[in-house]
Amino acid sequence: MKKFMCSLVITGLVGLAGTVSAEDAVPEFSFNATVTNDYVWRGASQSNEGAAVQGGVDLTYGSFYAGTWASTVDFSDDTDVEWDFYAGLTGTSGTVDWDVGVIYYYYVGAPSGSDYDFVEFKAAASHSFDKLTLGAAVHYSPDFYGVDETATYLEANAGYEFNDRWSVSGGVGRQFVDVTSDYTAWNLGMGVNLTKTLSLDVRYWDASVSSPLTDPRLAATLGVAF
Repeated sequence: MKKFMCSLVITGLVGLAGTVSAEDAVPEFSFNATVTNDYVWRGASQSNEGAAVQGGVDLTYGSFYAGTWASTVDFSDDTDVEWDFYAGLTGTSGTVDWDVGVIYYYYVGAPSGSDYDFVEFKAAASHSFDKLTLGAAVHYSPDFYGVDETATYLEANAGYEFNDRWSVSGGVGRQFVDVTSDYTAWNLGMGVNLTKTLSLDVRYWDASVSSPLTDPRLAATLGVAF
């Protein structure tokens, strides 16, 4: 239920100052593909603790971006694929990089009446101190996954780049829902750029709710981007 890896962000839209004007913008496309031993989203396995294959394509045009991303999933029913569609705006105000957008989560093969599909809005930003980046984000859904209706996810995270190859990052978030139980999830991992296009991320996940799909786990993700 999330784009590949973690983004370094902080709550809120600060303003539109510092964005690239449409006159100077050139449309750019990028592509990504990954394979992971366990697809984890907010502390919970989406692949029933099994492997997943993922991929996406992104368009940027000045401060605007849009894209789509998909992953195999295993919910122990007929659901085969999570397919996300998203769009938003990014920019810089002073020393703060911000990002606001919307994501639609669609589940291919979901059983009738499961109510898996949902829309989520996000507001985020980050600030870099040389090699260290600190941030946070808020995600809100008016009609969340399954039996839950309104839901809010608050996240704080950080990343540190040792050099152009090695980095560490982590985050902690709190999921608030109106029907099922609220919980906290956190992660800590290390990334390495193996080549200009190939990267590896090894990440430890844990959550405050105990279940086979949210117990502590280690996820290794090999990705290519171009």
